[in-house]
Amino acid sequence: MSIMTVSSLTLTELNQQIQQTLKRSMGASFWVRAEISELRDNANGHCYMELIEKDVVTDQIKARLKATIWASTYRMLKPYFLQSTGTSLQSGMKVLVCGTVGFHELYGLSFTITDIDPAFTVGDMAMRRAEIIRQLTEDGVIDMNGELEFPLLPRRIAVISSATAAGYGDFCDQLLHNSYGYYFYVKLFPALMQGAKTEDSVIEALNAIYEHIELFDCVVIIRGGGATAELATFDSYEMALHVAQFPLPVISGIGHQRDATIIDLVAHSCVKTPTAAAELLINKIHGTEENLDYLTERLVSSAQGRLELESRNLQAVVMRLPLLLSGRMAHETHGLDSLLLQLKRLTERRLDAEKHRLTLLEHSIQMADPEQMLKRGYSITTCNGIPIRSLHELQMGSSLVTYFMDGTVESTIDKIKSKPQ
Repeated sequence: MSIMTVSSLTLTELNQQIQQTLKRSMGASFWVRAEISELRDNANGHCYMELIEKDVVTDQIKARLKATIWASTYRMLKPYFLQSTGTSLQSGMKVLVCGTVGFHELYGLSFTITDIDPAFTVGDMAMRRAEIIRQLTEDGVIDMNGELEFPLLPRRIAVISSATAAGYGDFCDQLLHNSYGYYFYVKLFPALMQGAKTEDSVIEALNAIYEHIELFDCVVIIRGGGATAELATFDSYEMALHVAQFPLPVISGIGHQRDATIIDLVAHSCVKTPTAAAELLINKIHGTEENLDYLTERLVSSAQGRLELESRNLQAVVMRLPLLLSGRMAHETHGLDSLLLQLKRLTERRLDAEKHRLTLLEHSIQMADPEQMLKRGYSITTCNGIPIRSLHELQMGSSLVTYFMDGTVESTIDKIKSKPQ
C-alpha cells in the first residue's frame, strides 16, 4: 500500500487536535500544589516559571511542568503575595496555584496561573522555619553562641555585609564618631546579603573570619534596608548552624522592627539596625568604663577608710606605748632577776660539784704516791732504775735495788722461780 494513500495529519493538525481534546476534557481550572524550581520575570511583565514535585522520601523530581502568569494577572498577584507572606515568589518556594491547562501547537503543553493562595506558602514557610528551629534544638546548638561570654572591650570587629550597603556605612560612621572617643578596628568580610547565594556567601565569610579568629573580639552581620521579603534568606539551617557554633559572639543586625529571622534567634545578640549594632558595642565599652570607674571609686574609698582606721589604731598604740613599755620593762626586769638568781644557784652548785671532784682526784693522787705505798709496808724493786713488774723482765746475774720506807737493799739474781700456773 502506498503511504500517500494512508490517511495522515500534519504536525499542526495533530497538535490542534491535542489542543481541542484538552480543552474539551480539561476546560475547568485546577488548584495545584507544587514547588517553584525556576522563576523569571519577563521585560513585558509576564512571569515564567517551572513547577516541580519531589518524592518525599528520595527528594527526586517526579513531575515537571512549565507555567506562565501573564502580565495582566501578575501585576495583581505579585504585590498581593508579597503583602500576604512578607516575601516574593522565588525558587525553592512551595505554592498552591490555580490555573488552566493548555496546549499550543507551537509551544506545547502549558499551565496558565490565574490565582495563588498565599496562606499555603505562609504555612509551608512556618513549618519549614519550625522544623529548622526543632533541628537546631535537637542538635544542641541553638543557644551555643548566646552562652558565650561577651568581651568587656569589644574593639576589634569583624563585619559581614555588602561592601556597598548603606547600613555598613552607617555602622562604621556610628563607631567612628562615637561621643566617647573610643577607637574601634573594623574589618569587612564582604558577602551577598540578598538572593539565592546569600547562604553560601555568609558561610564563606564566617569561615574566612575563623581563619584569623585571634584578631577579633566579635562578629557583626549587617544587612540593613532592603525589602522584608528578602529576610527569608536568613531562615537557613546551614547558616544558622554556622552562626550558632561560631566561637566568637555574633551580633545580628539584619531584621526589621517586626521581623525576626532564625539567625536572630541563634546569634548572641540581636538588634534591628546597623546603627543599633554599633550602639550596642559602644554602650558595652562605656558600661565597662563606668563599672571600672565605680570599682576605682570603691577602691579609693575603701583604701581611705582603711588608712583612717589604721591611723586611729596607730595613735591609740602610740598613746599606750609608754605604759606598755613600762610594764614590759618591769616584766623583763623581773624575768632578768629571776634568771640571774637561777644562774647564781646553778653556778654555786657547779662549783661545789667541781670542788668535790677535785678533792676526790687529789685523794686518788695521794693514794697513788709511791712514798705513801712504802709507808703502808710495800717495797719497790728496780733493775737499772726501772721498776720491775714481771719476772720476764729479769735475767740471771742482774743487779736489783729494793726500796723500803727507811732505806734500800742491793742484790744480784742467782735464781729465778716462776709462780706455778
